[in-house]
Amino acid sequence: MYAFYPLIKNLHLFTVVLTVTLFLLRFYWLRRGSAMMTKRWIRILPHANDTLLLVTGVSLVMITHFYPFTPQGSWLTEKLLAVIIYIALGFVALSRRPRTDRTRWIAFLVALIALVTIIKLALTKMPLWG
Repeated sequence: MYAFYPLIKNLHLFTVVLTVTLFLLRFYWLRRGSAMMTKRWIRILPHANDTLLLVTGVSLVMITHFYPFTPQGSWLTEKLLAVIIYIALGFVALSRRPRTDRTRWIAFLVALIALVTIIKLALTKMPLWG
């Protein structure tokens, strides 16, 4: 399985870039009232990509043996927490439910902070707290 590490890692990185790009585009289109938000592929692609992102992430955990909730994987535990925060805030920022502009903007900006945290943890593999 280790032979597939470069392929899986690059696919994981590609899905990360696509996730961030789609999040930014969807928020922009939502703010503009663009008809793009009603396109079927816009409703499907992010979920398909995020599923692939999850599968590649789990595969990388299995290959590298960095497990969350262990002393060696404490950075990964923090990363998973940041991912959960990002997902929740992304849902608030992009949901179809009526929300105030202020609520959407705060959720969007804090989700971006969570993304930066996720990327920093992935690059350094050093926990932010203790």
